[in-house]
Amino acid sequence: MRARDTDWEGVRLHVVTGKGGTGKTTVAAALALALSYNGGKVLLIEVEGRQGIARLFDCPPLPYAERKVGIGLGKDGRTGGDLYALAVDPEGALLDYLDMFYGLRHAGQALTRLGLVDFATTIAPGLSDVLRTGKATEAARRKAGGREVYDAVVMDAPPTGRIGRFLNVSVEVSGLAKVGPVRNHADTVARVIRSPQTAVHFVTTLEEMPIQETLDGLAELRSLGLQLGGIFINKVHPDGLAEADLKAAAEGRTNEAEIALGLKAAGLADAQTLAAGLAIELGEHARNVALQERERRELAAAGQPRYELPAITDGIDLGGLYRLAEVLRNQGAA
Repeated sequence: MRARDTDWEGVRLHVVTGKGGTGKTTVAAALALALSYNGGKVLLIEVEGRQGIARLFDCPPLPYAERKVGIGLGKDGRTGGDLYALAVDPEGALLDYLDMFYGLRHAGQALTRLGLVDFATTIAPGLSDVLRTGKATEAARRKAGGREVYDAVVMDAPPTGRIGRFLNVSVEVSGLAKVGPVRNHADTVARVIRSPQTAVHFVTTLEEMPIQETLDGLAELRSLGLQLGGIFINKVHPDGLAEADLKAAAEGRTNEAEIALGLKAAGLADAQTLAAGLAIELGEHARNVALQERERRELAAAGQPRYELPAITDGIDLGGLYRLAEVLRNQGAA
């Protein structure tokens, strides 16, 4: 893959988190497409079992296997790289673990039939997180023929409220195993997650609660010593008015007579009443724009790179994902 201009040169594992409803999975998928630009091979991993990636790419539910789901962006309209996806479940990850370290895949399958795998991950939820993060870190480190199999791995991670505990695997597993293969595996995972090769990105919208969760999440991960990534501001609507018009509308100085004349010229009846209603809506819109600018300043104070993605009002399909991926590339996120 050719070199590219990106804010995240050297990062191989991109962890994407965000408050529910902000479009976290959509942004993770768009980022993965952007990273597969011009020949890159990228793996997109889902760890929550919601099959959100399959719905976005309009493909059957993903198994616990790496499947090609798309082709990335290409320069000047040419075909880009390959995008693979994987839905991680604790059971499959545990079978992988048993096979990798003990050659016991068949024994693990027998344990699955007996229900012991579910029992183990239920009584030790920290183990479940280690197994899921372990699959992502293994894919990021995997080599064949002396070079990395994937140019980048993108993980659609749990929401902001759980991301610190999810990624702090070495602490989570300390109560399960002080020594031995489980602890060694957790320590390997932790080293990758805490290395410069991993960055944790936050998805938000310009609303008070998602922004507060983002700021809290940034502070938590900073205290844990993890590398913070970018802030992806999703579902951004255009202002639609010049700055002077927005200021006038916010202050209640919209010229209703001028609006009424325009409506009347367009052949609309009761133009004066319509103009009054539009003036009220313009005022609300202008005040919302002012609030969003304040929220942008709050995010800017966090000191991380920020990227803005437009709202796609007619639903996200594959075309919409490519559009968002192009926006991310143009802004240097990939």
